[in-house]
Amino acid sequence: MNVSFRKGAPQETSADTLCVGVFEDEGAPAALDEAIGGDLGRLIDSGEAKGSFKKTAIAHPEGAISAERVVLVGLGKRAVFDAERARVASAVGLSRAREAGARAVTWALPDEGDAARVAAAVAEGAVLAGYRFDRFKTSGNDDKSQVDRLEISSDQDVGTAVEQAAIVAEATNTARDLQNLPSNELTPTALGEHALQLAGEIDSLEVEAFGPDRIRELEMGGLLSVAQGSDQEPRLIVMRYRGGGEQLGIVGKAVTFDTGGISIKPSSKMEEMKMDMSGGAAAIEATAAIARLGLPVNLITVVPATENMPSGHAVKPGDIIRISNGKTVEVNNTDAEGRLILADGLSYAVSSGAERVIDLATLTGAIITALGSTYAGLFSNDDELSSAIERAGEASGELVWRLPLHPDYKDLTRGKVADLTNVSDQRKASSAYAASFLEEFVDGKPWAHLDIAGTAWGQDNRDYVGKGASGWGVRLLVELVRAQAQAS
Repeated sequence: MNVSFRKGAPQETSADTLCVGVFEDEGAPAALDEAIGGDLGRLIDSGEAKGSFKKTAIAHPEGAISAERVVLVGLGKRAVFDAERARVASAVGLSRAREAGARAVTWALPDEGDAARVAAAVAEGAVLAGYRFDRFKTSGNDDKSQVDRLEISSDQDVGTAVEQAAIVAEATNTARDLQNLPSNELTPTALGEHALQLAGEIDSLEVEAFGPDRIRELEMGGLLSVAQGSDQEPRLIVMRYRGGGEQLGIVGKAVTFDTGGISIKPSSKMEEMKMDMSGGAAAIEATAAIARLGLPVNLITVVPATENMPSGHAVKPGDIIRISNGKTVEVNNTDAEGRLILADGLSYAVSSGAERVIDLATLTGAIITALGSTYAGLFSNDDELSSAIERAGEASGELVWRLPLHPDYKDLTRGKVADLTNVSDQRKASSAYAASFLEEFVDGKPWAHLDIAGTAWGQDNRDYVGKGASGWGVRLLVELVRAQAQAS
């Protein structure tokens, strides 16, 4: 979607559709309504248009403006309007415009609060809502209901905010593309090639994609053990961006297909296990967006990528492996593979100088039971980092809920004949247990783990995301880095 900003009156648009937000118990914007002959006010007075949140109605002004239609979108009460409501309203307006046949939309920015933040949210909501994954449909390019141009109109100069929001939203949509790709297309090698291509596009980004030989040299027993059951080679993707400031490590789990290995999963919905690389997709695309925006942070992003397949070569329950930091692990369930590859990824990030580390992973089904698709689970050994992530979640709309780490959970990770076990024989606190396991590989550095199993896929309670891949984590990570830069 082409996104632009125009300073000036919204009625001067050349788009075929104008979207206008209306607050509850308030009339239509007076200047705009007067310019187009009072059609908006009459629609509200008749009761057809309402300011109730997400309610929509369409007016067809005759000759007053060049736009064929005006979509009125309810913003709810002014007192509770915020960036998240702006995202949702933008998505709702775009959806109604698309149903009416719109190809180009101008959004009249509502006069409310921080204009730059609202403008960014409106741009994000529309770009995310406009996402389609149709590359494998032979008729996909013939879709006549797609909006391909979005303009934000305001009397304040918020062009930079709109431009930056579009960059982040498009990065999120690219992460969704990666999530949606089938595993025969998105192999670990292909994911590495995607990251390398980003380095070719962004001058400030350096990328390496290590193959099996280099991974063996690094003694990454976790990644190698998970990968050994597949015919597809693993990759360790390492991205570096040097924008100045602190050295932040981002680690993303990228299991491009997860059968569960020898501890094989049930067949129901196994096809969705192509999305077990969602943490890696978010890490890669957030890093690219941060580099494109030129934010002042030094990043090292580590994405261990592999398939988890059953075969005569696969790791077996009861095997003992050694992670690159030297700790040994009893692999008592091969379907708890994400923590094994993350262990090597975290160890690499820390040994490479990361001062703080954040990992993202579709790690446990238990987090879906606990939090659904509204919140990602947040576990952290550092209150300051945890609070910063919570604030970034509120600002970006990618919400997190902090859950506890406790010595009792740590006790569950202790192995019988090795240092650790990758599953506990006590079926309790599975998400906290997994986080406690990961903490063993951060060498005491400030660290946060985001369990995104519930938010990465099927987040249908967000109008701008809908069902399927969400690209969750890209916007949160960018907001975190941006807020930290502004605070320093």
